[in-house]
Amino acid sequence: MHRGTGTASRNPVPGRVPLAVVVVDGAGLVSHWSTGARRLFGPAREDAVGRPATDLLPVSGALPDEAGGAAYGVLPDGTGGTGYGILPDDARGTEYGILPDGIGGTKYGILPDGAGGAEYGIDGAYDGLGPGLESSLDGRASYPAAGRARLTAPGSERIDVLWWAYPLVGPGPEKLLVLAADAGSLRAEGVPEGDPQERIAPGFALHTDLPGADELARGLPAILPSMSVGESARIVSQVLELGYPVLEFSRHDRVPVTADWGVPRRAERKARREEAARAAAAGLPAPRRAPDDADGDADDDAADLEHAAVREHLEFLNEVSGRIGSSLDLSRTIVEVSRAVVPRFTDVAGTYLREQVVAGEGFPEGPPDTTTMWHRVALEHTDEPGRWDDVVPVGESMPFPAHTPFFQCMTSGQPVLVPRITEEMGNAIASQFEKRDIRPLITDRSMLVVPLKARNVVLGFMILLRHRERPVFNDMDRVTGAELAARAGLVLDNARMYTYQESVAETLQDSMLPHIEPRMPGCDIATRYLPGTLLGRVGGDWFDSVKLPGSRTALVVGDVMGHGLNSAAMMGQLRTAVQTMAALDLPPAQLLRNLDDLAQRLGEHYLATCLYAVYDPIANELELANAGHIPPVLVRAEDGRSELLELPTGAPIGVGGVPFESVRVPMAPGDRLVLCTDGLVEVRGEDIGVGLATLCESAAHPAASMDAACDTIIRSLNTAGGRKDDVALLMARLNGIAPEDVARWSVAPEPAEVPRVRALVREQLTTWGLGALAATAELLAGELVANAVRHARTRTVEVRLVRSGTLVCEVEDDDQKLPTLLSAGPGDEFGRGLRVVSALASEWGTSRTGSGKTVWCELALPRR
Repeated sequence: MHRGTGTASRNPVPGRVPLAVVVVDGAGLVSHWSTGARRLFGPAREDAVGRPATDLLPVSGALPDEAGGAAYGVLPDGTGGTGYGILPDDARGTEYGILPDGIGGTKYGILPDGAGGAEYGIDGAYDGLGPGLESSLDGRASYPAAGRARLTAPGSERIDVLWWAYPLVGPGPEKLLVLAADAGSLRAEGVPEGDPQERIAPGFALHTDLPGADELARGLPAILPSMSVGESARIVSQVLELGYPVLEFSRHDRVPVTADWGVPRRAERKARREEAARAAAAGLPAPRRAPDDADGDADDDAADLEHAAVREHLEFLNEVSGRIGSSLDLSRTIVEVSRAVVPRFTDVAGTYLREQVVAGEGFPEGPPDTTTMWHRVALEHTDEPGRWDDVVPVGESMPFPAHTPFFQCMTSGQPVLVPRITEEMGNAIASQFEKRDIRPLITDRSMLVVPLKARNVVLGFMILLRHRERPVFNDMDRVTGAELAARAGLVLDNARMYTYQESVAETLQDSMLPHIEPRMPGCDIATRYLPGTLLGRVGGDWFDSVKLPGSRTALVVGDVMGHGLNSAAMMGQLRTAVQTMAALDLPPAQLLRNLDDLAQRLGEHYLATCLYAVYDPIANELELANAGHIPPVLVRAEDGRSELLELPTGAPIGVGGVPFESVRVPMAPGDRLVLCTDGLVEVRGEDIGVGLATLCESAAHPAASMDAACDTIIRSLNTAGGRKDDVALLMARLNGIAPEDVARWSVAPEPAEVPRVRALVREQLTTWGLGALAATAELLAGELVANAVRHARTRTVEVRLVRSGTLVCEVEDDDQKLPTLLSAGPGDEFGRGLRVVSALASEWGTSRTGSGKTVWCELALPRR
């Protein structure tokens, strides 16, 4: 025993005391019984748990007062009392100021010093546990108490016992923590029993009052080694609040108590046994054994077995922790958790998760009830193949009624232990599986149901079953299962959150990126988008294509500066603006000018590069404008040669004050245009020219299809490995529209021309083999021409019919006013023409031109 030599300010050395630890529930029954309790009081743990505490603590009588007075009475602070319940000294001069309470006795049952001498607050006339401990065991005390009494176990010598009692409050069943120690083993060296210098009394002190308080507090959980982390943490927090257990050796000497589980003593005994074996081998007399070694071997063997069992469970938990959580994929994590416990800990492991968790809908709301659907997401077992899979297949969903242990587990959030599943319980469980009989698989097996929790919310639970031949689950298994489930729940929640966030990011990105049709008038298009990092999944790169009047197509690629959600939000705004301005048929340079103005109005941080191109398949011409973007690659169909198009670079969108220029480039049918963002060609530490050269080379590589050509480029530039930036890639094969697929007419702005236009349309469609569309097409053409004739101010109206992927009819005049749909009543003379067009055409639209406007409509070609 080590003790300090001065006051608390003199840094006393903590005392290492072999403690008996007992936890009592609200009914007065023992729920925790440590190895130290078995050594001090006798009964084994399995015999003690569940029995009344008053039957297991054989403490009675009073210790004589060797000092002649009632010393160190540790009382609650009463009327006129000082700290720790020490009352002021009176004329009678009782030791350390314990004042008699009138005629009958002191407050809280402390009697004056009579024949036997009530020392340390123990009633000399009381035949029982002593008022303090008895009140605590019976639940009558709401404050911590401590004292000293005599152990009178049958067949044992008299043992002086020091005890501390802590009332516990909280949601758990634990209502009292009792610590006890053998006072005889704490006697100071050189001081005989009964000497007045022997002043050992139990007391309390706030852990903040002691040196090394943090280290002492961290050591407290070791007092409850077989309890779950949550239970022990809750109890320890109350111990720290009520007062750290201390030993008082004098008026000024207080030493904090820390648990000593006797491991060093077992090590010493092992060393002595080895020394005795060596002595016997050498023919020497055996070393003298310690007095307590004679009857301590059996106890030590039992303690060693318990120590080995605890160590085995800790090793198992450590092994499981290393095997689970290797991935943030939810399904893989579930399989890892199930496989980690079979067969070492259990023979069957079924994992169920809540519906919201499986569906990736975020954190489940509200506690589970009888309507909550649970999905069976994994099942591992050691039975013959197929036996479980046919009866309880993975992927099944079901609720659980209130009378089942599963419902108890998921609503309480605590493990449920069923040592043996009875026939009655087997029938109740089997009723949930309708026509499939699960009773042969579960009846007479040991079952442990553990919750999978995160942030105090039950995400799911695991059903663990052991074969009939295997030992049943016990309390240590329950604690191990709870710890396993706590770790698994944390890993599953991390995987769930990652899966949910990834799903949200992908949904956001998909909603912002366009779904481009692979075939546009006169061109074929293929695209690729690759996020820069696995954690981001969103970025500011984008591509787009917009159908324009005159069978033209706008091709766009852009890159917002930065990464993440902010860049994605900026990208969404800029892409929407490009879509809107492209529908107005603005020239490329003017569109970038307007986009730059918009970016400056949105904020100074709106910076982006953009390349905008308009392809005219009838004129076989490409008009481009660039705002700080990398140049596109053009692959000529004639010889397969690839080149970077030389364009005026321009400043990025958002810089402001910089002009943009357009360039027209003639195209040939079959030429390919490759637009991409710099994430494809730029590598940190390398010149971007190397990436552009590789892009040109890979773009010229022959491919069976447009998609295959995109994949070739991605592989050549090794985008999948090592590149951190987002990648947007758009490839367009510019096929053009042959002259024989285009018909043009110029008609005078006179009403008599309308029937002639209808006849011309009907004749042309017959020539193209599209007679099935003639009736509808000539009606639509007639309505558009009639509207142009009414509003035209020049001598001609231009009519064009284009056969590409669809049939397009365009009518152009010199009036700048765009027509709109009107609500025509029965008596109105005008306003019905465009309503007819809107009803019969698959699409229609209007746009301004340099000299007027164009009104067009489209019809789908009949399937061949």
